[in-house]
Amino acid sequence: MRIVLADDHALVRQGVRALLERAGFDIAGEACDGQEALTLVAAVQPDIAVIDIGMPLLNGLEAARAIRGGSQKTRTILLTRHDEVQYVTQALRAGVKGYVLKSQAATDLVQAIQQVGSGKIYLSPNISRAVVEAYLNKSDLPPDPLTPRERQVLQMVGEGNSTKDVARILGISTKTAESHRARLMRKLDIHETASLVRYAIRQGLLEP
Repeated sequence: MRIVLADDHALVRQGVRALLERAGFDIAGEACDGQEALTLVAAVQPDIAVIDIGMPLLNGLEAARAIRGGSQKTRTILLTRHDEVQYVTQALRAGVKGYVLKSQAATDLVQAIQQVGSGKIYLSPNISRAVVEAYLNKSDLPPDPLTPRERQVLQMVGEGNSTKDVARILGISTKTAESHRARLMRKLDIHETASLVRYAIRQGLLEP
């Protein structure tokens, strides 16, 4: 299987690459943020994308959503330190097929790739049954009111970017960036940046 790695920490990527190459997998490329990961996946069409959940510009959850919509072939595995319910359920809702805790990567990641590659879903053993049950009862979860672009703008604002910064990074006009920010605040009925950050953390878009 051909695999793409995405993590904003070079040492983590190097460690994961060494682990997977020893297991006989072909590493098709590496990315250091979510935007670069999407470009790389589109270019090489790997079987598996192993993605860190906490990446700048576009986090792992949003990258997984975009990969699911843009590549029928590629399945996504999130590699993360978070075992909280909101992260796992958001990941499953985003179409992630594997959820591996970084603390267990040395023992779990190869098995996760093998299972996800064969069409199964893999969760690290430390993920509680309660989390899975919460996902199975996902009809009780409110739908996400934001569009993918609004979620991306929300993450970038939460990371401390100004509206002008958001516009520059996304290649859109400042007016359009302001429109996205105003619309998401209106949808969420949130009117201050600190509250936006708290919402983004609860939704798994930002790491606390």
